[in-house]
Amino acid sequence: MYYISTRGHPERRKLCEILLEGLAPDGGLYVPETYPLVDDAMLDRWRGLSYPDLAFEILSLYIDDIPPADLKAICASTYTPEVFRTDRIVPVRALETGLHVAELSNGPTLAFKDMAMQLLGNLLEYELARQGEELNILGATSGDTGSAAEHAMRGKTGIRVFMMSPHGRMSAFQQAQMFSLQDENIHNLAIEGVFDDCQDIVKAVSGDADFKRRHRIGTVNSINWARLVAQVVYYFSAFFQVTEENSSKVDFAVPSGNFGNVCAGHVARMMGLPISRLIVATNENDVLDEFFRTGLYRVRGRADTHETSSPSMDISKASNFERFVFDMIGRDAGRTSSLFDGQLREQGFFNLSSDPAFANAADRFGFRSGKSTHADRLETIRDTWQRSSTLIDPHTADGVKVARKHSVPETPMLVLETALPVKFAGTIREALDREPDRPRQFDGIEDLPKRFKVLPADAQTVTSYIAEIVQRAAG
Repeated sequence: MYYISTRGHPERRKLCEILLEGLAPDGGLYVPETYPLVDDAMLDRWRGLSYPDLAFEILSLYIDDIPPADLKAICASTYTPEVFRTDRIVPVRALETGLHVAELSNGPTLAFKDMAMQLLGNLLEYELARQGEELNILGATSGDTGSAAEHAMRGKTGIRVFMMSPHGRMSAFQQAQMFSLQDENIHNLAIEGVFDDCQDIVKAVSGDADFKRRHRIGTVNSINWARLVAQVVYYFSAFFQVTEENSSKVDFAVPSGNFGNVCAGHVARMMGLPISRLIVATNENDVLDEFFRTGLYRVRGRADTHETSSPSMDISKASNFERFVFDMIGRDAGRTSSLFDGQLREQGFFNLSSDPAFANAADRFGFRSGKSTHADRLETIRDTWQRSSTLIDPHTADGVKVARKHSVPETPMLVLETALPVKFAGTIREALDREPDRPRQFDGIEDLPKRFKVLPADAQTVTSYIAEIVQRAAG
């Protein structure tokens, strides 16, 4: 399996080559040269597998430069009941007739990001040991990616993490999960801006080939293909749990800000998993909903990026969206580059409303979308609690609200859970006038000592800080 850039860089790479990199040299995102296809015989064989065995089968289609026995061992050590608190790893529960939630928040940081980040941490440690190298990971988070990355990488040999987050824009619980870590290889950078500023710095540093090479910069954001492909696994697992035969169709509703989670669903569908529709649920930062309704992709500036009660989706520039557009326009790398490195960078938007590729996209790729507001989220949390005695977090509530709008009786609808409600206790109190349940290991986490550095939204300042830390560690 080889990987290519969405913007046409001529070099084809293997998975372990792109594992440590992030963006391609031309600023594009890596995608597989072709999507491996699954057939009914494969689905039959996979249907009864444990989660780690299913992960091995799917990842083997994308990773052929790690010996199979090693990859199988990595999957087995990643997806354990000890880490994910359940033998099934991703159980599916019914909320009501035809509407299900895939539980993705049983990992160490209580968010879906653990599903891929735990695997990525083990893959990185394996490959760095094999190469005798070190890696400085630069990441950006609006809430859950950062804590999942730090908990997956803490104490790992050869890895330092520099994680940027928008200063003051995360929930107290999310912030405490990150800032309370005292491990020497973990560095939290609170950036004076919004998430998109953090994300822009990651891209700027990734585009500085000299700095990236000298300081061995890598990324754990979902622009890293290894992280995205790990998320493909739970689409298959959830499908098997709500169907009895491979001819059945399912819908998925996915709360989405950066488009990584739902892009994994797009990949699963391209592989042949019988997904009828992929429903993108946004909050008030509705850039993706606007695109799927109108064909206009218009990123917003800092002033127009709303601070909401589903803060992990407070994003107006979806990094993974380029992968889907690349597929939608026929894998035309030149045109993808023109859209993302040309029009989007120069004028802040592009418009495909009159493009036949967009006109046919809903049928070809199954995408639909919808938007949820703060009032919607509160009402959905209340309604779901009253209907099923199930407490859901604000992001999952966005997914449930939009899922109900699009559901059809004949097709099971699966909402991908984002996080446990305890991470957003303020919104739960507002909706239900009660505290969410809290796992005992997190009692008092907000009161722990915090370790972080406040920096301006400036790539040069961030690179100087990284260089100083790396130089100090080198002695």
